[in-house]
Amino acid sequence: MCNSFIEQVHYIRIPVKDLELSAQWYRDVLGLQLLNKTKELAIIKVNEGPFLLILVPTPDETFAHFTLDNEPEFSIGFTSPELSKFHQHLRDHQVKVEDIKEDNGHAFFHFYDPNGNKLQVHW
Repeated sequence: MCNSFIEQVHYIRIPVKDLELSAQWYRDVLGLQLLNKTKELAIIKVNEGPFLLILVPTPDETFAHFTLDNEPEFSIGFTSPELSKFHQHLRDHQVKVEDIKEDNGHAFFHFYDPNGNKLQVHW
């Protein structure tokens, strides 16, 4: 077994078109904590863990997800113990959200932030 010098993932950077709108959306709709916002970035804390999302404004047409067979695939997955309530909460806030799916007892759905970044939540 090889020992790693890496302890944990600290943050992921997410491209956004409108930093102010995006920071408010991640705070108000997803309920995450906005730690700091400058004109260059916004730092979002994901609950009690050490994990951060860094929102970075860009005029480029780019996303935090990738494609597989020309279809968007998420690269950031969240967990939620109240999947159905969270799904309805997002729908109530006019978020583009896909149906809840189940795979071998694993329930999940995909949703998009205001910038078109595809995200997943599961339980």
